[in-house]
Formats: sequence, C-alpha cells, structure tokens
Amino acid sequence: MLADMAEGVAYRLGVISHHFAEVGVIASLAAPIEAALTASGKCGTITPIAPPQTDDLGLSPQSFDAIFSILDLHCVNDVPGYIAQCAKALRPDGLFMCCFFAGETLVELRNAWLAAEAEFGGVSPRVAPMVGLRELGGLLQRAGLAMPVADSDSIKFRYGNVIALLRDIKAIGYANPLAERSKNMSSQRLIEALEQYYPRDDDGRIAATLEVFWGLAWKPHDSQPKPKQPGSATVRFEDILKKLDNEK
Repeated sequence: MLADMAEGVAYRLGVISHHFAEVGVIASLAAPIEAALTASGKCGTITPIAPPQTDDLGLSPQSFDAIFSILDLHCVNDVPGYIAQCAKALRPDGLFMCCFFAGETLVELRNAWLAAEAEFGGVSPRVAPMVGLRELGGLLQRAGLAMPVADSDSIKFRYGNVIALLRDIKAIGYANPLAERSKNMSSQRLIEALEQYYPRDDDGRIAATLEVFWGLAWKPHDSQPKPKQPGSATVRFEDILKKLDNEK
C-alpha cells in the first residue's frame, strides 16, 4: 500500500516545476515517501513527522515549503483544523498534498453490517464517516489554500471470507474507533448474517474496496494565477457554442 502511495506522490509531483527546500512528511511510515521525494530531485531537506495522538500537529508557522500528509487524515477528529494547521505551517507558494481513505472505502462491509444488524433490531456505528470528493476541495479552500485539485484512486483486495477481512482491518490498527459504537461482543449469529449479506464474486471470494482521495493545493502567493472576476468575460459562452456548430 505504501509503495502505491509513494508512486502516487511521485506521479503528481512530476507535473510540478517547483523545488521545495524544506519538506515535511506526515506519515506513520515515512521512508517510502521520503525515497520517492528524494528521487524526484525536487525536494531538499525532508523531515518525517509522526502523526500525534491528539489533533495538534505541533507545526511552527511558515516552517515548510511543502507538506505531504500520507494516509493520516482519515484518522483525525478535526479534518478542517488539521488542514488549517498544515496551511499555517507553509510558506507562501508552499504545497500541501494529502492522500487518505475516503469515499467508497469498505462500502461492501458497511452495507453488509447495516443489513445484518437490521435483522437483530438495531444498528451500531461500524465505520467512520467518509469525506466526499467535492468536500475535499471545499476543505482545502476553507483552510485558506489556493488552486485546489482533488482526485481519487480505487483499489480492491480479495478475501476468502469476512473474518479474514476483519482480522486484516484489526491488524493494521483500523478497528472501529467510534465512541458511539456498541461495546457488546458480536454474536456468532450476527457474524453469520454478516457473511450472508456480504456480496461474493463468482468464485465465492469477497472483495473489499479502498478508495484513496488525493488533494493538492497551494499557500497563496502573488505569483499565482488569479481567477477572473465574475462578469469580466469579453465573449459569451453562447457565441462560442454557435461558432462551433457553424464549423461542423
């Protein structure tokens, strides 16, 4: 997974012409990302930043030319505050890039839990709420960053059964973190219902979707292109369409 994220960082950095003298990498395991940034030739000093236990990143104002947040945003309570802290820590014309699980991540498991628990008269929160792709662009702008770009990658993993998937989720530290979750042990009957409602492929195995959102935005600077003011256009869009129709 981290190798995929490092490849994604390198790909997106490849279309950027800037050089970043001081770079911060927020990640539990930063080494693959550091290697990709070094190989790009576009980064100078790279500082790994371990994700903190609280929502306070402890970043000094204007201390970095670029900050990369890798698979961390889905673990925080205050997503807008997290991005705002990163924006404050950037120097003018600094880059913020992030990737995290969102969107349709574990959608099959979420739906199967809902259907299974409905049989037993109550539904407990099982998976943390996911950020939408449109929301990500708004969050970047809300933090005071400019020229936001957001896109997504979808990855599927396959398992023999639901128990194997649940064990994997627990092993990587992503077991249910929600404060309002049920504290009761899941019964054997509930697990059997979960297996029943989880969709299976033709070969009997199950698929688990991981959707990774990528966000990129810049700390404002006078050198950056500015959007035109509403009403400043000199050509009507309707006239452009008519011209295209006439040229057919």
